[in-house]
Amino acid sequence: MHLRRNALHNELHARPSMYFDAPAQVFHLAFLDEDDAAQSIIRTLCDRHVALADPTLPQGEFPIGDARLKWERHTEFLTLTLVTPGTQASPWSALPAVLAEVAEAHSSLLINADQICVESEDSWRGDLAQYGFHDPLGSNLDDGKATVWSDLRLNGNGLNRMLVLNRQFDGRRLGRMVRRLLEVETYRLMASLTLPVARSLSGELRQYETELVALSDDNAHTGAEDIRALLKRITRLSARVTQTQARTRLRFSATEAYAQLVFERIAELHESRTGDCQKLGTFIEQRFRPTVRYCESTDQRLTRLGSAVADLGNLLQARVQVDMEEQNSQILQSLSTRADTQIKIQKAVEGLSIIAISYYLLSLFKLLYQGLLTVGFDLSPRAALLAGMPLAVIIIGAIAYQIRNARRH
Repeated sequence: MHLRRNALHNELHARPSMYFDAPAQVFHLAFLDEDDAAQSIIRTLCDRHVALADPTLPQGEFPIGDARLKWERHTEFLTLTLVTPGTQASPWSALPAVLAEVAEAHSSLLINADQICVESEDSWRGDLAQYGFHDPLGSNLDDGKATVWSDLRLNGNGLNRMLVLNRQFDGRRLGRMVRRLLEVETYRLMASLTLPVARSLSGELRQYETELVALSDDNAHTGAEDIRALLKRITRLSARVTQTQARTRLRFSATEAYAQLVFERIAELHESRTGDCQKLGTFIEQRFRPTVRYCESTDQRLTRLGSAVADLGNLLQARVQVDMEEQNSQILQSLSTRADTQIKIQKAVEGLSIIAISYYLLSLFKLLYQGLLTVGFDLSPRAALLAGMPLAVIIIGAIAYQIRNARRH
């Protein structure tokens, strides 16, 4: 059995929904996990309320009085969900103290805060005005088994309020449906974190594009003597674009993933129209999709800009390479001409060397002939010439052969 088989298999059950019956109040907070904030929040809650809980687990659940609190750790954020069963005096009770303390201590990391009032048909007050909704959005869920309303506006405490009227869901299906509503809001806000990044990046991209146009024009008109300076400018621009891509890649990728989850969760609600209200999921899609598209277009714009800078750099490199090949061709041609000249000079030198050798060899024969006459040999000039000439030809021929053989090697 593989060492990680059990852990990988149990991922199917790693994040179960909280199951409860209507009526109930559901509070949901999401905190960005920066500087190990999630670990600190979970450890504080466990130390205060349940000492035996393990804060290193990806999720956990424990009771706080009649309520139940659940934490879930995600890649970039932590969620706390508190379910208080029973009918409350007010449909929108205040944030419980256990969550209010955490929200106050980590207010700068609080990215989402939702409150869902879940009513049964018996506890239903019969009028949306009783819940403070005057122009709400609403949808029937799963063929009318439940109905959800919300104005998607933050109240004075910063909570986004939703009202769910349960008609036919049991505790399990109700818990799953409420979880989907909470995930739509949490993932939507996590995806929207990239919007300020994309907006701030717009001016930077305009500057890059202006510089790219200037570099393209300079590349079309720059002479060979200015190529090195132009290449340095392109390299600097490429480095800046690459740095920007590295800085924003994670955020843009996260937005794409979160947006896909939002649209999937909306589809899983199986919405249908209720009364004259605009459907909740339809409203979210219409208002949220432009944000996703803007972030996506900014990411694509940055990617295309990086490709354009790289193409310009490659074009200039090709131009430099062609110029170098032309220079190398000229150098090789010069070397070839010089080699031909050297060969001609070498041949001339060889000829002069053979002439000089022949002159010195004949001079030696003359001295030898004079020496023979001195010691008393009676040798006529004609006989000496006939005897020495073949020998001189053989010696000169052997020397010429050695010279040519050495040059060939």
